[in-house]
Amino acid sequence: MPLNADPSITDSPHAAVLDAARRGPEQDDAVPLAAFDALPRLGWWNAYFLAKLALLWQGVIGLHGLENLAFAAALLVPLRRRGLAVARAWVAVPVGLALLYHDSLLPPLSRLFAQASLVSSFSPSYLAEIAQRFISWPAVAAIVAAVAGYSIVAQRLRVGVLVMATLAVLTVLQRPAAPTLAGAPPQASSAAGGVAQSGAAGAAQGGAGGAAQSAAGREPSDLDAVLRERYASEATRQVPFPKPVAAAVPFDLIFLHVCSMSWDDLRATGLDRHRLLERLDIVLTRFNSAASYSGPAVIRMLRAPCGQLPHGALYSQPEQSGCYLMPALKQAGFDTRLALNHDGHFDDFLGIVRAQGNQGLQALPLDSLPVAQRSFDDSPIYDDLAVLRRSAESAATGGAARVATYFNTISLHDGNRLVGANSGLNSLASYKLRLNKLLDDIDAFMTELERGGRRAVVVLLPEHGAGFRGDRMQIAGMREVPTPAITQVPVGLKVLGPGARRSGEAMRVDSPTSYLAVSTLIARLLERPPYGASGFAPADYARDLPATPFIAENSGTVMLGKDDKYFLRIGNQGWSEYNGAQP
Repeated sequence: MPLNADPSITDSPHAAVLDAARRGPEQDDAVPLAAFDALPRLGWWNAYFLAKLALLWQGVIGLHGLENLAFAAALLVPLRRRGLAVARAWVAVPVGLALLYHDSLLPPLSRLFAQASLVSSFSPSYLAEIAQRFISWPAVAAIVAAVAGYSIVAQRLRVGVLVMATLAVLTVLQRPAAPTLAGAPPQASSAAGGVAQSGAAGAAQGGAGGAAQSAAGREPSDLDAVLRERYASEATRQVPFPKPVAAAVPFDLIFLHVCSMSWDDLRATGLDRHRLLERLDIVLTRFNSAASYSGPAVIRMLRAPCGQLPHGALYSQPEQSGCYLMPALKQAGFDTRLALNHDGHFDDFLGIVRAQGNQGLQALPLDSLPVAQRSFDDSPIYDDLAVLRRSAESAATGGAARVATYFNTISLHDGNRLVGANSGLNSLASYKLRLNKLLDDIDAFMTELERGGRRAVVVLLPEHGAGFRGDRMQIAGMREVPTPAITQVPVGLKVLGPGARRSGEAMRVDSPTSYLAVSTLIARLLERPPYGASGFAPADYARDLPATPFIAENSGTVMLGKDDKYFLRIGNQGWSEYNGAQP
């Protein structure tokens, strides 16, 4: 009886292999297809996994090998009932999308849900703009290539076998290590060898395509100890403000607290050499605002006289009353004022400002001032120069010899839309225009002060950056992780008015600083006003400013600088090195 006449053999999945052996080597190309015909198939899910592998190779995403392998295996489980197969097909789609997000380098969904109450106030157009930013053209290209490649290759090979084998290899190569931002997979073992920091292997190890890697051999407990020691040291630091003597030359203090402007934003837009920055007398080039959201940023700024606090401690009363900036200046003889170019309602911004020892402080009225923009919730944003002019007029006519004004602007906030000719631009497209106008407005305001009869020291101090460029772990505009690109902001000081004559060059302070350095500058200015016949030397005020090692925090997220590297900790996860690489 011929071999192929036995039904038990011809129906067997091994029959194709036996038949190929009988036909001879010249027909071996049919074996790969025939040998696996009886195995379950992934079908078009192969394109999903191929696209992921392509994105992994590009460093756009990380990869959780075990989870992906388990998902693929679940898709391959034979189901005899059609109803169960249909149900699995429907359930697999949201599970696949959730797994793709899990593999991405974006913040955990828990952090996004924590912001849900704020997101609910965003306008539909802003929500649509944010959704568009999640579209990565390299990712789209990888998906298209995966689909096209699968449709061609699937005619000759069982692609699912290759996909499963690749996922299995990546899973085996991984070993436990410090998790990354999105809970990305552990680091690969040393068996990965020379490809450990590049291509697919680098992304599979760190889950961030090189953006986050293991803590360079440091034990997590070591970095935890560093963090505790730094905060313990910061808790002992305070800068008192001396009350000027009666004969001292009076001058005003104007704090310009700018939302969404960092050095990285300035460089990305080509405005890092704007004339405003060039004319400042003192510039702190490595100032760390320590936060990437407005609420904690304004608390830190308005508690500038004392050392840096952990994020959680910002929402309790400080032990020393002198830690409040504006009340401390009031004790030093200044009349304190508040000016905003918005109504301060979002996230109770105005309430936060008043809670920092400013309970009775009233905001400058904005009636009849021109509206320059509309916020992401469609509330009006008033022209910066118009608000600054009104504030200066109020200080000049108020009768006080010394006035300290806190001015906050949200003209650069993500989601804003211009009013007028460029109203059709989304907030990302209009950011450079808005940034250039704000810098021009501040420059024009300082020129007017310089020509006026009242002395003033202007302190430019941004809250945080805009995250204009984004990186592998955050889309443009996202600020969940307080990276150096977001929290290192341009801080500077300009002395203006009669008798303001600078002697020598402007002073650049390149050491790591934070709010204590600004308070030290103010204290020195109060002790020795920079107005006189001999002029003033910026170096006399900016020499030996207190350094503050880099720590930046949001709720549940800590970024620590050490040995010219930055380390990230999310929640209770371990530390990972953050390189901030662009996709």
